[in-house]
Amino acid sequence: MLDAESHLLWVTAVEVPVLGALFWLVWRNRRDTDDRLTETQRRADIAIAQTKDALTAFKLEVARSYASISTLKDVEARLTAHLLRIETKLDETRARALETHGP
Repeated sequence: MLDAESHLLWVTAVEVPVLGALFWLVWRNRRDTDDRLTETQRRADIAIAQTKDALTAFKLEVARSYASISTLKDVEARLTAHLLRIETKLDETRARALETHGP
């Protein structure tokens, strides 16, 4: 067995420096992790801000470029009226063709 003096020497020479090194490694690992987390959060905030800006710009472009509902309704009404005129002309042409050539 080790006597008290050699045990104290062992603690002083080996265990204290090893524990100090372990503490330093844990502290450094935590600091590095905090730094990486901070950098990741900063990058995420930048990406979110850029995405919001892009979405805002896209919404503005859509609002400027695309037709309003009232404009679409007007175009639909004009198209429907035009298609009905074409249908009427086709019906008239068919009726004349039947009169001329028979069934």
